Amino acid sequence: MRYLWWLVRRQPWRVLRGSLLGTAWMIGLSVRPYLIARAVDDGLRAGDTQALALWVAAIVVAGVGLSYLGTMRHRTMTFIREDAKARSAAVVLRQLSRIGAVLPRRVAAGEVATIGGSDIDWSAQVLTLTGPGVGAVVAYAVIAVLLWSISPMLALCILVGVPAVGLVVGPLLRRLERAESVYRKQQGALTARSGDIVAGLRVLAGVGGRDLFARRYAARSRDLLAEGYRVGAVNSWIDAATVAIPGLFLAVVVWLTARMAVTGDVTIGELVAVYGYVATLIVPVWFLLEGSHQLIRGRVAARRIVALLKLAPDDVGGPRSAPDRRDSVPDQRRPDVVAAPEHPADLHDPATGLTVPVGRLTGVAADDPSAALALADRLGRYVASESTWGGVRLTGIALDEVRARILVADHDSYLFPGTLRDILLCRTESDDARSNDDARSNDDARLRVDDERISAALRAASAEDIVGALPAALDTVIDARARTLSGGQRQRVRLARALLAEPEVLILVDPTSAVDAHTEARIAERLRVARAGRTTVVLATSPLLLSRTDLVAHLREGRIVASGTHTDLLDQDPGYRHLVARDSADPDLDRPADAEGAYP
Repeated sequence: MRYLWWLVRRQPWRVLRGSLLGTAWMIGLSVRPYLIARAVDDGLRAGDTQALALWVAAIVVAGVGLSYLGTMRHRTMTFIREDAKARSAAVVLRQLSRIGAVLPRRVAAGEVATIGGSDIDWSAQVLTLTGPGVGAVVAYAVIAVLLWSISPMLALCILVGVPAVGLVVGPLLRRLERAESVYRKQQGALTARSGDIVAGLRVLAGVGGRDLFARRYAARSRDLLAEGYRVGAVNSWIDAATVAIPGLFLAVVVWLTARMAVTGDVTIGELVAVYGYVATLIVPVWFLLEGSHQLIRGRVAARRIVALLKLAPDDVGGPRSAPDRRDSVPDQRRPDVVAAPEHPADLHDPATGLTVPVGRLTGVAADDPSAALALADRLGRYVASESTWGGVRLTGIALDEVRARILVADHDSYLFPGTLRDILLCRTESDDARSNDDARSNDDARLRVDDERISAALRAASAEDIVGALPAALDTVIDARARTLSGGQRQRVRLARALLAEPEVLILVDPTSAVDAHTEARIAERLRVARAGRTTVVLATSPLLLSRTDLVAHLREGRIVASGTHTDLLDQDPGYRHLVARDSADPDLDRPADAEGAYP
């Protein structure tokens, strides 16, 4: 409820305008029965043509005024709901960007898709209560006063009858909230499963698991269908009550008023007015019931949005941003920020004992892949650790500065949709807009990387053939995750993207696991040339890669147990020899590679 109230408070003047227009419109609905009653009693029954014409003209004017008020009310409420959707989408997107790599470990992709696809919409629909909902309450009170002037008994029927409607529908609304919560949870899980199947369809087909997963998805879908029927059943009762109860209410009041007209307690005009008042009352009663329905759904949706907003990124320790360098008063700068090394410096990880020398190509061969990933997280400051950079703890340096200078490139990192050029440059729509602006001022060269650098990065990643096979070369549009490319092609595109970023420190996690041996040998040789003089760490067990490094460290059971050149470790460390041989007894792997990076 606090989140929904926050959406209201973000646009107070618009909400106030919607409330005023909604109230004026609903009160205006009760004006016409009064005017009709006056036309009947003062004009028609009295035989006064002039009075009848005046009241009829007033009815026409009231109709035009109500049309205008209704149009403005609907227009304003549409703005309110769309504003709420935009704000919810903005905070959700900002949260997804903030928590970053934590998201896949905490929330399923289907859950995020459900929140972005429907929960944001349902939470915005609740704001209808701020317009017609407020107007319904005021109109209810006004009609009760008008009926009291005709007959206190009729007014009491109204005052007692409408709360009775709430008592009947209330339990249904609570039941709906419970059923809706379960349904939305299962819907998110099923969406996640469908996303997983689509992402791994090629693999499933290859191992013959497509039919198995299809059967499991169908079973989950049937369970969701059954839960959907439960929600639909409650919804149908609520919809039926929304129509039937006000209609029954109208019939009872009209029956009482008709009997009073027969006895002469009310005039014919007042009978018509009472019918009009009660018929008009159906509108605010419907809005109140519908608003209650929307409130239940909105609460369920808002609860899921808030659960996502409560997620916190992993603790990476220390400050996340540098102090404002424009601040001219030194003692006002944040004292917790330590200056990063001004020049390239060694990285050191006390947990493993690894020291990454500056300007060298260092290989790390780990017997446990999870230990290699943990090492990359520490060196890239994705977790809090004691790792240092140039003798300074990484957790003391501003995180944005660490991210700008140290890049951890995972072999399975996400590829966003766009042209191949945009994927390689990590260029966004805002970058394109700025580039277009600069092009008009003949200054776009400052923001664009030229094709020569792209070609150099693609060559270093042995990915030139990918561009040559695409119909529009670098301008070919690639879908999300680049599913139209093979696994090896995607991996080489990721490597080219990392090389094109030209970070001061590049940490590559198993960059050639999906390519063949000949391509891997070319990448090993070209990577050494492309990163000459800059700090590079390759976490892999491939002998083709490790043979081209300046230094290799053997990581076993969480500690560096040996270091040296690839050839030295093959001769002196049986554990390393067994690791890079990948449990094979091929004696050729005990010998160093030739000049082309290949083994005899």
